[in-house]
Amino acid sequence: MALCVLTLVALVGATCASSVSHVSIRLGDRAPITYEVSPDAAPHRPPPTRQYPALAPAYPTPPPTRYTTAAPTPSRIAYTPPALTYPTPTTPDTPIYPPPITPARATYPPPTTPAPATYPLPTNPAPATYPPPITPAPSTYAPTTSQEPTTYASPPTTKASIYHPQPYYQPRPAYHPKPVYRPAPSYNPAPSYHPAPSYKHPEPAVPACADLTNSTWCLEDEAYPEYEIKHAIQYHLDKFNSLYADVAELDAELSVERPNTLEEETYLCPSETSYIRPLRAQNTDGKWRVIVNNINVHYKTFTQTTRVEECLTAGDDCPKVPVCYESKCLQKSIYHRFLVYDSYDQYFPFAIETFKLPASCACLLGAYTIDH
Repeated sequence: MALCVLTLVALVGATCASSVSHVSIRLGDRAPITYEVSPDAAPHRPPPTRQYPALAPAYPTPPPTRYTTAAPTPSRIAYTPPALTYPTPTTPDTPIYPPPITPARATYPPPTTPAPATYPLPTNPAPATYPPPITPAPSTYAPTTSQEPTTYASPPTTKASIYHPQPYYQPRPAYHPKPVYRPAPSYNPAPSYHPAPSYKHPEPAVPACADLTNSTWCLEDEAYPEYEIKHAIQYHLDKFNSLYADVAELDAELSVERPNTLEEETYLCPSETSYIRPLRAQNTDGKWRVIVNNINVHYKTFTQTTRVEECLTAGDDCPKVPVCYESKCLQKSIYHRFLVYDSYDQYFPFAIETFKLPASCACLLGAYTIDH
């Protein structure tokens, strides 16, 4: 930068001496810079390095030199884009295809029916001839002359020489007495097998939960064998599940709920409806049974719910019925099946039995009577 300033000052001084008003300077590839110098301006002299006031003459102060820098004019190159020439599109000639050649229809010789095969007639072979059987002639044997037996001369016999042995008489057999046949033994009859012992239930005929009521079921039971039922279910789990599936569909727990108050409906005979889970109940044979209910085994609760409806005025006359009719409130029942537990059955202590429960209350109308 210092070199450029010194060069510029030297050029300006030279220009003033030669009365040139414009100076152009080009630095490298940059645009030229033009300086304008006033011709009336005195040449600028650098001050002396050391001034002595007594010896140095007084020179007037030169006016400042004004330098005008012209704005660089960018050089513009006129660019004329070349004219693009495109070839004239030519329409391709339509290809000439040879006419389709229809293949000649193949000619096949007419089918020939093969002549039927001729087989030679079967020939019956002549029967085999066998020579007649040869019967051997009977052998003829010439009888041989039998040799006469040799005869020996008997010794002379005398009376002294003839000996007759004493005859031997066998003793007379002793006959045994006739055996006495004893009477046939009397066979004892087959032993009579006693019937299998009947295990008597020590439980009372009426459980303690129903001792003071006339109901045929118990909703609460202090002697309910819950622990024994759980143990039996775990021991017979598969058979119990298959048996419980038969009565699970009869569970009325998810049935339609009955309204609590009957304000819009009127019944001839008043009744009371409830959904119960009995722990004990009396079956159709009159025997009390333990019913499997509210038993929790393997995170599953086994329940049996049923709906009962009891008449409040069973046997009384139906209300709102004219006196001229014979009427009576009648308790109607239904037969329901429950899964019961029998602790005295050692093989499988579960079974399904039938119970009679109150189902509805009806009004029974009799004949029409006229009182005079």
